[in-house]
Amino acid sequence: MAQLYTNFIFLSMDDKLQVAIIQAELEWENSDANLQMFSEKIEAISDKTELIVLPEMFTTGFSMNAENLAEETDGKTLNWMIQTAKHKNSAITGSVIIKDHGEYYNRLFFVFPDGNYKIYDKRHTFTLAKEHLTYTAGKDRLIVDYKGWKICPLVCYDLRFPVWARNTENYDLLIYVANWPEKRVNAWDALLKARAIENMSYCIGLNRTGEDGDGYVYNGHSAAYDVLGNAITGLNRSEEFVEEFELSKKEMLETREKLKFLQDRDSFSLD
Repeated sequence: MAQLYTNFIFLSMDDKLQVAIIQAELEWENSDANLQMFSEKIEAISDKTELIVLPEMFTTGFSMNAENLAEETDGKTLNWMIQTAKHKNSAITGSVIIKDHGEYYNRLFFVFPDGNYKIYDKRHTFTLAKEHLTYTAGKDRLIVDYKGWKICPLVCYDLRFPVWARNTENYDLLIYVANWPEKRVNAWDALLKARAIENMSYCIGLNRTGEDGDGYVYNGHSAAYDVLGNAITGLNRSEEFVEEFELSKKEMLETREKLKFLQDRDSFSLD
């Protein structure tokens, strides 16, 4: 108990994390319209927010038209994210179509309030949509240290692969940004909850809504779960919405200490 108490004292300044998730309908392959839309929604978010979560490919929708849509890493969208993060004094994350050294990536940016950023390239490209024929798969997982929280951001199809998400670094928050279609939304609902439970971590899944240019329909179901799989947000919502909520690291650590499930996890390494 003495060690647990010490951890809580250390965490006192960063115990709470204020998060905002934005479930929105995306204009197909129209980055200017989507950036304007997100700017308006973000402007209405409260100043206490510390992390803003946007969907996968939030400027274009899930498109294989990378040749015409890809930006350089330091292109328009990243600069918009940096300006937005500074303006709102909040971190912001979401993925974008990027061209880097002649290869295309479904690249997630995690931008800090000071304008610095980290990147994660989607590991599991979606074979069913032939994503693997356009985008190069990432190799490295990202763990972000932010305000005393260890955050693991992943992208859409990564959700189906629990080994890639396994909590071997004692992260506190797992995030999936997605364009996950309505026809497979039952898997989305079940797997988000499962990832929270098996990793004893908060888990956020942020999806889009509406219909894309290829005719796929998205019904959202963005949600956040605690370490026991209890919903923190509303569930099964298909409309556009912005929801702000608070996460407590102290409550998470108390539950981990009580149940000790992570102490029994298997050790392994990935190639």
